[in-house]
Amino acid sequence: MAEFAYQDLLPLGEDVTPYRLLTRDGVSPLAAGGRTFLEVATAALTLLGWEAMRDIAHLFRPGHLEQLAVILRDPEASANDRFVALELLKNACVAAGGVDCPPAAYNSRARAPGDRDRGDRSRADEERSCSILC
Repeated sequence: MAEFAYQDLLPLGEDVTPYRLLTRDGVSPLAAGGRTFLEVATAALTLLGWEAMRDIAHLFRPGHLEQLAVILRDPEASANDRFVALELLKNACVAAGGVDCPPAAYNSRARAPGDRDRGDRSRADEERSCSILC
């Protein structure tokens, strides 16, 4: 029997995710108990949720788009590879326009770099603020 060796399921590496500032409104530091927390208003959580859902539904990850571009530049790529890459890029352009039926089969990801375990907090009812998106 092979010896057990633990491996993190989702190991953390360098974060190369491109972030954008949505707003500074409703987000402020809060000092308590010798620590600094992030206080987030309900409106800011709702805005974050709306933007995240739009990004997930309509935008392709930059890394994915770059992989498709690499295929198009590759002189050894087959005609089929180029065709598929080009069609996926066309789909990305249509989806980025915000049409109601984005290519759901593609994985995109919107990330909010906040974490309860890290001490980020909200006075708002977080579940309610995010559930209105559904």
